[in-house]
Amino acid sequence: MKNTIFYFSGTGNCLQLARALAAELSETEIVPIAKAIKENNIDNSAGRIGLIFPVYAFNAPLIVSDFINKMEIGPEKYVFAITTCASLAADTLGDIARKLKKKGSGLCAGFVIKMPGNYTPLAEAIPVCKQNKLFAAALQRIKEIAPIIKEGRRHKIERAKLPFRLAGQALNLFLPNITHSEDRHFRTDEKCNGCGICSKVCPVNNINIVNERPIWLHKCELCFACLQWCPQEAIQYGGNTAGRRRYRNPSVALKDFMQ
Repeated sequence: MKNTIFYFSGTGNCLQLARALAAELSETEIVPIAKAIKENNIDNSAGRIGLIFPVYAFNAPLIVSDFINKMEIGPEKYVFAITTCASLAADTLGDIARKLKKKGSGLCAGFVIKMPGNYTPLAEAIPVCKQNKLFAAALQRIKEIAPIIKEGRRHKIERAKLPFRLAGQALNLFLPNITHSEDRHFRTDEKCNGCGICSKVCPVNNINIVNERPIWLHKCELCFACLQWCPQEAIQYGGNTAGRRRYRNPSVALKDFMQ
């Protein structure tokens, strides 16, 4: 049976896992969610459909919710999801299950995998030795998850304890109103040389280059691809990212994200 994995990734964690899972499953196509939406080409014809995406502030990125809203998928499909997080996933997968149910489908299996974080305003990238431990554990989990998906088995939807689930649900009440405009906190410093890489790696075409400087257009997904991939480390967010170690998954390359 053929499989399709739709993924969203800014710095490579979800792309790494999508590739690893595709290798385990065989007959699997991996498709960027942003590309599928942009091209209005959401092909749900595969027997098994997967979603792989990060957790942002206890919730799925807005683009993932938008993608689900655009999907035409029936109850006969086996749908699974994997979400990555640096700390807690809260009720992210529960929310995805509810969204799929509204579409007349459902979430047959849902998994949470810990990966290095990329939210530089909160903390710089963790040391490489710690990253490598997370990568090894994540790839082992993929090997454990793959047989469940191959066999079309149902699996419990993984989620945090109740207080954290409630916190995520509370954030859901107002996040859609603020996230896209949070790019107002991005800026460039004197190191910017106008190379335009930030614009080319943005999955939602949220950056224009004007007078050799990036301008953010307020449709941001907060994936931080622009900040993390800037070769000069010239993009800052707020007042505390300068000098902090950047993060990019070492198994991916810049060319994987260039538009």
